Amino acid sequence: MERIKALKDTPDIKIITGIRRCGKSNLMQAYSDYLEKEFDDANIIFIDYMDLAFEDIKEYHALHKYVEEQYDKDKRNYLFVDEVQMCPDFELAINSLYAKRKYDIYITGSNAFLLSADLATLFTGRYIEMHMFPFSFKEYCEYYDDVKDVDRLFEEYFVKGGLAGSYAYHTDLDRVTYIKEVYETIVNRDLVQKYNLADTQVLRQLSEFLMDNISNLTSPNKVSGILTTNEVITNHVTIGRYIEYLCNAFIFYDIKRYDIRGKKYLKTSDKFYLCDTGIRYAILGSRNMDYGRAYENIVCVELLRRGYDVYVGKLYQKEIDFVAQRGDEKIYIQVSDNISNQETFEREYTPLLQIKDAYPKIIIARTKHPRYTYEGIEVYDIAEWLLNER
Repeated sequence: MERIKALKDTPDIKIITGIRRCGKSNLMQAYSDYLEKEFDDANIIFIDYMDLAFEDIKEYHALHKYVEEQYDKDKRNYLFVDEVQMCPDFELAINSLYAKRKYDIYITGSNAFLLSADLATLFTGRYIEMHMFPFSFKEYCEYYDDVKDVDRLFEEYFVKGGLAGSYAYHTDLDRVTYIKEVYETIVNRDLVQKYNLADTQVLRQLSEFLMDNISNLTSPNKVSGILTTNEVITNHVTIGRYIEYLCNAFIFYDIKRYDIRGKKYLKTSDKFYLCDTGIRYAILGSRNMDYGRAYENIVCVELLRRGYDVYVGKLYQKEIDFVAQRGDEKIYIQVSDNISNQETFEREYTPLLQIKDAYPKIIIARTKHPRYTYEGIEVYDIAEWLLNER
């Protein structure tokens, strides 16, 4: 909300993207309500294509005409279009309205129809993408503000995840069913419709494989070999394409490798992180649960949420879990489950101490202790770090 407020009256088309059910429509409605309440000169033109009241303008000429009829020359005009993909060729109307320089434009749509990769093709004018994630741990704590036990909240968040629509359900069965339905809709409907897929078996098996291997180095060759061994016949070209589809739909985020010493990107294999750990629990349950890798997933998504560019670091034969960059800021991060064992702790801090530059270095683990420093490395409990946006 703070970011969208800061973009008020900028000339760009504001496009809100994110995984299905992460709250895109709610954000836009809340922002519209804010404008209406706070600014007397705001003329709000709000089109929700899920509402039958707008059935007659699901055609781009009709959309354009309707907006022009709602224009008020004596006020600042704000145009909101929700579920924009339900109007075929909507981009023709939006681009035309943008060119008039009379409207501050905000749009949302299905994650299968407003993909980041497609935006430059769809919109000929300037646009800015606002990417939404499921709830952060901090937002989860604000939602359940009647609970003061941070450790309890973190353990719940770890399992439930951040798809806030699931919080409305009072049993684990109903909550998990909700998350499964969101996931199945993306995989079995959105992506099938977007890419005209005849068979989703490989897509489903691939998605579950990536869930089961979050934070592991992965390549299309490796995955196709494993799936073929398990009698799912495919090849590395198909796997590479399907991984791209899953990332386009924001189910996974592709994190590249970066050679810290050589200062270059490595192309051999990447890591893929799930947008929300609640989906993993809903689909796979607790099988093969590795808390360290799951914590790594949570940290990765939080870094992306905070606006960092994130890479997997390689230094000699050691791996740094994350190199996070934002402007001229850089942070080296190691993530672990439990570092109370000296051998485990040494394994985490040794690669960080080998990095000779002066950028901050931190270890994030489930310490359940206040932040402390070791040899210049800051050591955080993961719950504390997630709540500390600095």
